[in-house]
Amino acid sequence: MVDYSLYLVTGRDLLPQGKDYVGSLEEAIKGGATIVQVREKGVDTLEFLEIALQSKALCEKYKVPLIINDRIDIALAVQADGVHLGQTDMPVHIARNLLPPGTLVGVSCNNIKHIKKAVEEGADYVGIGAVWGTTTKQLTSPTIGVRGVGTLLEALEGTAVKAVAIGGIKSTNLLRTLHGTVSSSGRCLDGIAVVSDVFASSDPLSAAKDLRDIFTSFSTHISKQAAQLASWQASPKGTLPRYTPDSIKDGVVNIMRTIRDSNPLVHQITNVVVTNQSANATLALGASPIMATAPEEMYDLSRVPGALLINFGTVKDKEGMILAGKFANDVKKPVVFDPVGVGATQFRRKTAAELLDIWQASVIKGNAGELAALADSKEVQARGVDSVGSGFADPAAFVKALAKKERCIVVLTSPTDWVSDGDTVVRLDNGDKMLGNITGSGCMVGTCIAVFCAGSSLLCDDETAIASKLVKGDMFLGAIGGVMALTIAAELAVARKDVLGSGTFLPALIDELSHLTPEAVREKAKVQVL
Repeated sequence: MVDYSLYLVTGRDLLPQGKDYVGSLEEAIKGGATIVQVREKGVDTLEFLEIALQSKALCEKYKVPLIINDRIDIALAVQADGVHLGQTDMPVHIARNLLPPGTLVGVSCNNIKHIKKAVEEGADYVGIGAVWGTTTKQLTSPTIGVRGVGTLLEALEGTAVKAVAIGGIKSTNLLRTLHGTVSSSGRCLDGIAVVSDVFASSDPLSAAKDLRDIFTSFSTHISKQAAQLASWQASPKGTLPRYTPDSIKDGVVNIMRTIRDSNPLVHQITNVVVTNQSANATLALGASPIMATAPEEMYDLSRVPGALLINFGTVKDKEGMILAGKFANDVKKPVVFDPVGVGATQFRRKTAAELLDIWQASVIKGNAGELAALADSKEVQARGVDSVGSGFADPAAFVKALAKKERCIVVLTSPTDWVSDGDTVVRLDNGDKMLGNITGSGCMVGTCIAVFCAGSSLLCDDETAIASKLVKGDMFLGAIGGVMALTIAAELAVARKDVLGSGTFLPALIDELSHLTPEAVREKAKVQVL
C-alpha cells in the first residue's frame, strides 16, 4: 500500500545557500516524506539520469517510492516505482505498455474532464491543482482553489484512484487546504504535494515533519469524527443524541456567562450602514467591539482573543478582509462571514468566492437569497439585500447541504431560523416581525453570532483537542446562541409599553440584549433538533 501523505516534489533550484540536493532530500525523507517525485525541467538527459540515480539510492535506503516526472525513459533506466504524467504527456495506457507491471502512474488534473479520463485510463493516482498560486512552475491552467478540489474528489467516488493536492501548499495553509478539500460525501485527500516549503528550507527535516504532523493530525481527527457520526447514526433514535433542546440551552447559557466574565474583543469589518448599532449590540452582550479595516492592523488584532466578523454589505476593504480572515485562521479564531447582498451583482459573487477560497469561515450567515447565491441555487432569487419569493421548499435540507459543502456552520435567517453543521439541523422559532422594520437587523444577527462564537472559543482550552481543527470551540452552539439572543431580545422589546414602533424598538432591543438572562433564554427559547 503506497502512502501518499507527504508527496515530495524535488526542486534543486530552490535550495538555499549551503544546502545540497542529496543532503536535503535525505533530511526530508527522515522528516516524513512518504513518496518522492523527481522533477527536472530544462536539463539534459544525462544530468536528469544522474539526479534520478542519486534519488533512487536514497529512496531505496529508506523504502520510499520514487516517481519520475514526465520521462518514461528515465523511469525505466533507474527502475523507478512510478511516473507522473501531465495532460500533454504520453497517455496512461501507452505508458503502461512501456513500463513494468505494477509501476505507479499518476496524472495531473485540473478539472472534472481530466479526472474522469484519468479514471477511465487506469491511473493509480491523480495530482489535483493548482490549489493555490505557485512560483515553482509556470501554470498552464487556472488555479482551482481550495473549495474547487472537493468537487473533483466527488468524481473519484467509488474508485480506487488516490488523490494528491498540489500547488502552493505550505505549512501555513495546509490545515486550511485539508479542511476545505473534502467532498460533500466526506471523501478526503490521500496526500499533499509540496516543493518549496521543504526544498527552500534551511531545515528540510523539520519542514517535512511539520507538514506530516499536520496531515496526520487532521486525518486522525476526520477518522474519529466519521466513527462518532456513524455510531450516532446507527444508534436507535434518541439513544445517543448529539444535541437536545436542553443541552443546546445549557450550552448557550454557559457561553453567555463566559462572554460577560471575559469581555472578548469582537473585530468587525462591516458595512457603514450598521456600524453603530452593531457596536452597541456587541457591548450590550458583554463583549468589546472594534471596527478596524486597515490591512496593516489585521495581524495584531488577530492575536487578541475573540472573534472576527466579516460583513461585506458595502463591499469595501477587500484587502483587509483577506488578511483578517487569513490571520484569524492561523490562530484558530472564529470567523463569521455575512455575505450581505451577495446575489445582487457579479462583483459580489466573485468577491465572496475569492474570500472563501483564501480563508475558512467558521459560520456563514445569510438570508435565503444570499445563501442561494452562494450555493448557486435558482430556488430563491435576491433583490438587492433582500430575498424574493416564499423561500426554500426544504430549508432544513438546504442548510445541511450547504454546511457540508462549505465545511462550516450555516445559518439561514428568516421568520424561522435554521442552523446546521452539516449533520444536525436546528430550527429556531423566536423573533418578531418588528425586526424586519429596522435597518440592519440581519447584520446584528451576524454580530451576535460573532460574540457568541468568541465566547465559545474561550471555553476551549485543550490545545491537543483542537490541533487538527481550524477553530477553537463549538461554533454550532455559538451560532445558535447568537440567533437566540437577538430573537428573544426582540420578543422582550416588543412587549415593552414604551415601544410604539420601529423608532422606539431599536433602542429597546439594545436594552433587552444587555438585560438578557440565562433564565429568559431557558424559558423562551423555541428550539427543535431535527
